[in-house]
Amino acid sequence: MALRIVFAGTPQFAVPALRVCAERGETVAVYTQPDRPSGRGRQLQPSPVKQAALDRGIPVFQPEHFKSEEALAVLQSHRADVMVVVAYGLILPPAVLATPRLGCWNVHASLLPRWRGAAPIQRAIEAGDKRTGVCLMQMERGLDTGPVLLQLSATITPRDTGGSLHDRLSELGAEVLSDGLKLARLGMQLQPDPQPSDGVTYARKLEKSEALIDWNRPARTLADKVRAFNPWPVAECRLQDERVRIHQALALPDNAGQPPGQILATGRQGIDIACAEGALRLLSLQRDGGRVLTAAEYLNARPLSF
Repeated sequence: MALRIVFAGTPQFAVPALRVCAERGETVAVYTQPDRPSGRGRQLQPSPVKQAALDRGIPVFQPEHFKSEEALAVLQSHRADVMVVVAYGLILPPAVLATPRLGCWNVHASLLPRWRGAAPIQRAIEAGDKRTGVCLMQMERGLDTGPVLLQLSATITPRDTGGSLHDRLSELGAEVLSDGLKLARLGMQLQPDPQPSDGVTYARKLEKSEALIDWNRPARTLADKVRAFNPWPVAECRLQDERVRIHQALALPDNAGQPPGQILATGRQGIDIACAEGALRLLSLQRDGGRVLTAAEYLNARPLSF
């Protein structure tokens, strides 16, 4: 049985899921955020989802919201069996959730109820989680509170960054969505599994103000933060009188009894700085407006005294 699919998404994370929805020609409409100014010229740019939809010849709709009767009427005119929502960026009112025959499905990048909210990928790494995944969720009015239809798990490796885990979960989200669509095409009803009340955590939106490193924290915590905030907003600190961004770092067990923020050693292996517990070795850094450097390259240009 063919499905009529409306897809709603905006960033690159949602593009693999759109690919899955579009591969059989079932996607009748794509909804995405209005074009936003971007780059040095601040020219209006289409979202990655819009560009992918246009490349496939799928009609694109970009309402500011669904509060108007006109926007809702247009959505209803698509006669969708299901609306797939992946990082769309708009809150959907009850009238929208009730429009498709099968309701609205959301692909969420965590194992719910852990890390509901805007930044589940980065918050999982920042918290030191070893396991995460993706859920296909039946949407309801609450923030990521709906019952889970299907899920797939994934390991967070010690080398994962916010960027690398984003890319893996993007593809895994497309996979779990594909599984759900296959079952729906067979006329099978996916069984909703209500989320437990225990274990709920919220992944608040990333803010640039969080990027500053606090040396009064344990080194392990700071190393996880560096990984989570790569590629955005990128952790930063001051090395003597210069602000630098930290792209890669390693937690060491010993701070040599020195106060937090004290430079302990510099060399080809990195720049070691004392933390409340242990030390953080800075491996790659970036000056304002410069390229990413290894610690050795940075020190060749600007030796540090301690």
